[in-house]
Amino acid sequence: MTGLDQWLDQHHAELTAIRRDIHAHPELGLEEHRTAALVAAKLREWGVEVTEGVGGTGVVGVIRGRKPGQGAVGLRADMDCLALNEETGLPYASRHPGRMHACGHDGHTTMLLGAAGYLAANPDFGGTLNLIFQPAEEGRGGAVAMLQDGLFERFPCDAIYGLHNSPGMAASSFGTCNGPMLAAADSWAVTFRGVGGHGGSQPHLSTDITYAQAHFVLGLQGIVGRNIAPLDTAVISVGYVHAGSTEASNVVPSELVIGGTARSYSPDVRALIERRIAELATATAQAWGCTAEASYHRGPSALLNQADQVLVALAAATNAVGAAKVNGSLRPGTGGEDFAEMMQIRPGAFMRIGNGVEADGSFKGLHTPLYDFNDEIIPDGVRYWVNIVKEELGQGWQAAAA
Repeated sequence: MTGLDQWLDQHHAELTAIRRDIHAHPELGLEEHRTAALVAAKLREWGVEVTEGVGGTGVVGVIRGRKPGQGAVGLRADMDCLALNEETGLPYASRHPGRMHACGHDGHTTMLLGAAGYLAANPDFGGTLNLIFQPAEEGRGGAVAMLQDGLFERFPCDAIYGLHNSPGMAASSFGTCNGPMLAAADSWAVTFRGVGGHGGSQPHLSTDITYAQAHFVLGLQGIVGRNIAPLDTAVISVGYVHAGSTEASNVVPSELVIGGTARSYSPDVRALIERRIAELATATAQAWGCTAEASYHRGPSALLNQADQVLVALAAATNAVGAAKVNGSLRPGTGGEDFAEMMQIRPGAFMRIGNGVEADGSFKGLHTPLYDFNDEIIPDGVRYWVNIVKEELGQGWQAAAA
């Protein structure tokens, strides 16, 4: 056994307890005060240099290698939960209704903490390791908040790395790819306004905004099918339609609000979607004698892995679990991840680690009330992080037992 293996054997139970404690006390983005305090306390206990309050509730730990070297690498984990009621019935289930770690950020935080514990005791590398514990990944702008607070000016990084669990992938398997891996995740909304009226006796005197909305929805898929090249990726989905009242079914409404999400990889496709939604809304409204006001909110950018960092990530994963459990050509997805904003500033790679799958092929998906992070993958997540440091900063690396 290596020194890291021995350390993990000794600390797996402790790390599991930390993960389950975080799981039981979930906090929404930019409200992670308890979680951030726990992270900071553990880092200080292990002798890590700690800065709190980065980007609100973010924490950055710094470990300086005891060997010569000027390089710097950043490892990032997210800390926030989702606004969801947990239904797992686990002993460590959320103690806070409407709050749940349904995306595994409790596990991500724990795996990076584990790597911090080991590397603080065994800083056999050259250069600087920045441990970035990010708040508010789930739509509240945590990556941007840290960047605006001078993350990379205060904690310079030559390259950065992220890791996310994936239910449905075999436990402790790893996967990534070059180039686009996740999509830009935007939201849009359109408000149609017209003249309401009596839907039973005088519908002809109204300007029926429901007609405009219906044709608008059909037209949205024409943007994907006819405005965007067949080999480019785009998704436009309707998430809500609000108009009228269930207690007044005979009234043609005078206002209707519709909105949804848009996903893309290319900046040009992203701009085209934004422009065409507004154009389609205006034209459809005019055709039916009403007006439309469109808005478009840009969320996280597309996540683009860089080839050099992908090679580092694949080597780290292979050294952790063996080549047979590592996929370097993982199919990209259209989920969003605000680590992409950090990767707009520094080159990096994002990696997936399998959370496991049942023998019958079933699994509990992310963002669902029955999901739980698999504590058995914690050691291999720690191994991956330690190996990233070895690959980036580990000239003359010799891991010693703690």
